[in-house]
Amino acid sequence: MAERLGVLLISAGHARAHHAFVVATAAAAIGREVMVFATNDGCRALLSDLSAWAAEDAATRLAGVAGLGELRAAAFELGVRVVACESGLAMAGVGMKLAEGVEISGVVSFLSATAGGQVITL
Repeated sequence: MAERLGVLLISAGHARAHHAFVVATAAAAIGREVMVFATNDGCRALLSDLSAWAAEDAATRLAGVAGLGELRAAAFELGVRVVACESGLAMAGVGMKLAEGVEISGVVSFLSATAGGQVITL
């Protein structure tokens, strides 16, 4: 079995959210089992509408790099499990319409899914 990778996303910044999906898609592409677990403001990267980051994504694409939306779509295609933390959604303090395919779960699920594997925090 391939080593598990958990990506814990706690930041609302575009750079961290973008890199979370860069790492997740790269790991999935080489056969690793991956979960992106977003909590608190990191949940914003899982919104169905990413227009708040339109300027950053445009600059990213101009540099020849896939934008957050493309990376997130690729993550789903590669089988990355994308999860919004139930309590993190509450802490973010806004009603959020999440992208299709995003699960809502808790920290116990994240810890179980990544047991014995590697966890990175962004």
